[in-house]
Amino acid sequence: MRRWNGWGEESVTYPVDPSLTAFLDRVLGSALPPHDVAFADVLATVPEARLPAHPLISTKAEVRVLHASGQSLPCWIDLRTGRFLTFPDGVAHPTDESEVRALIRYASEVGTQVIPYGGGTSVVGHINPLSGDVPVLTVNMSRMNGLHHMDESTALATFGAGITGPDLEAQLRAKGCTLGHFPQSFELSTLGGWIAARSSGQQSLYYGRIERLFVGGKVETPIGVLGLPAHPASAAGPDLREIVLGSEGRMGIITEATVHIFPLPECEAFHGVFFPSFDHGMAAVRQIAQAGVPVSMMRLSNAAETTTSLALAGHKRTIGLIERLLIWRGVESEKCILIIGFTGRARIVRAAIK
Repeated sequence: MRRWNGWGEESVTYPVDPSLTAFLDRVLGSALPPHDVAFADVLATVPEARLPAHPLISTKAEVRVLHASGQSLPCWIDLRTGRFLTFPDGVAHPTDESEVRALIRYASEVGTQVIPYGGGTSVVGHINPLSGDVPVLTVNMSRMNGLHHMDESTALATFGAGITGPDLEAQLRAKGCTLGHFPQSFELSTLGGWIAARSSGQQSLYYGRIERLFVGGKVETPIGVLGLPAHPASAAGPDLREIVLGSEGRMGIITEATVHIFPLPECEAFHGVFFPSFDHGMAAVRQIAQAGVPVSMMRLSNAAETTTSLALAGHKRTIGLIERLLIWRGVESEKCILIIGFTGRARIVRAAIK
């Protein structure tokens, strides 16, 4: 089961290494013991639902709490303290397009706001219900998660928009393919959410951002279905996909998406390069990008993030050896790390690394 007030699953523990605690104490000062509010106490604050009964909608308090907030730091603070929480009046889990259509029609009839909900990983607040006199219905798309069609000749695959990153990749990898889209929220976020949030994956330098990968689909709107056939590139007028990309659910509910897929890469390699300052790192990133080196990703961390990442790694002996090597090489004051990824055919990867 998903954690109600944090990231990930309840069954997965995240132990804190003592060295990390010491690092945080040194940087931030000694922490006070947390006083998290209990789930039962939050349940007791959930008001009565303001929605008429509907067979597809649950108004149970525990379901509404689980859909009350995204995953930003302010959201976690609200959840863990039990303050400033506003709950949806009901949550629906449609299983097909006809049920989504029925929910939108119901919302129009009873005058309720609708929030499309993918993996609940938003950090910008758009899935958080706003307080007010208008009831709120959250539509969770997680049950519309199948692979509908795949055509290797055109390198296109069509999925239900509620499919999560791991499930999508598992379906494609079984057929020797990948989408190659790996945002930081990959484990929990959904294909529909990537499109609605105009997502950028960790390896978008190679595979492209979601706007390059999204080639068509279906959106259920209050005035009907917006169909986006997977046509090849055209010069005839505006591209309606651009209206849906980054729309954050304002246009309607994405129910199906067709995406461009790739063969699994022959080879992948990731390397870390340390620089004595952030300016040195930026210069290297600029030169690599402008030279057209076939990298799949470049991620430059500043000195604070680099130091924190090394502390989080927890491998004391290895980190100690790295620290001594960096001091020997004269990179000890404001060290920054650049993570570089290479993906594709083995000979190209090997040539790029050299």
